[in-house]
Amino acid sequence: MTDVEYQPVSVSRRICAPAHDIFQVLTNPVRHLEMDGSGSLRGAASTAMISGVGDVFVMKMYFSHLGDYEMNNHVVEYEQDRRIGWEPEAGRGHPAAAADGSEQSRWGQRWSYQLTPDGPDATVVTEIYDCSRASEEARAQMDNGKIWAESMAKTLERLDALCTGPLV
Repeated sequence: MTDVEYQPVSVSRRICAPAHDIFQVLTNPVRHLEMDGSGSLRGAASTAMISGVGDVFVMKMYFSHLGDYEMNNHVVEYEQDRRIGWEPEAGRGHPAAAADGSEQSRWGQRWSYQLTPDGPDATVVTEIYDCSRASEEARAQMDNGKIWAESMAKTLERLDALCTGPLV
């Protein structure tokens, strides 16, 4: 598959909440555990709200063949109440992390959320996984990101519940 043919994986859901309320959840790393549909998040090592491009937030993760590790997420897209995206890199405890703590490659993967208002109190939220800059081997292992589609749908379902439940 050539890069021209590749399309990022995206999943959308209409959530009956204003974009601002949804964005507040997305920019709070502590809340990511509540919305995670993959089951791989274990918590936030960073507690500061994400405020713009250049921020880095660290998440505690677990994956069966890697055990416990951290991912350093570099914010590369940020438009208040409309879009947020980050590129993960191996952090502490990940086998790909540099022992000397030097900056790692970001592997060519990007997670992002696009928020499109749909009336005064609803928003279409689209989660996008883009691995177009990942190696051919990595893309093949992930079926060009399609392996994440089910988890992405679960994440949006959980985000919906967080934003429309009794407490936001």
